[in-house]
Amino acid sequence: MLKEFKDFIMTGNVIDFAVAVIMAGAVGLVVNGFVNDIVMPFVGHFTGGVDFANMKHVLSAAVIDADGNVTTPENAIRYGAWINTIVNLLIVGFVMFLIVKAYNKTKKPAEPEAPAGPSEIDLLTEIRDSLKK
Repeated sequence: MLKEFKDFIMTGNVIDFAVAVIMAGAVGLVVNGFVNDIVMPFVGHFTGGVDFANMKHVLSAAVIDADGNVTTPENAIRYGAWINTIVNLLIVGFVMFLIVKAYNKTKKPAEPEAPAGPSEIDLLTEIRDSLKK
């Protein structure tokens, strides 16, 4: 069983999948940084200085005691973070589209199949008919 597991793990598909997962994580971090540090400040600038990351609808405010400690945390719908996530998704989708498109261009076009000649049955029928004559 251990040998089978080793054979399974060492196949090309599993290793390719592991590399793809690691690369996806790295690309995700890059895209997240791009969105949060470059794209969203532009969007915020053109929407009047709004910072989407801090946009929220507070359902119940945080309760703070006399010492300044939070006894009950704030309950809020953070729709600004959700907007950032949607922008991340759109950028990742577009980047993946470009990568797949570039990859497809590098592949050789499928060679057209040679026209199929007469089938074996047609040839045998032809021979039979010629022998009858």
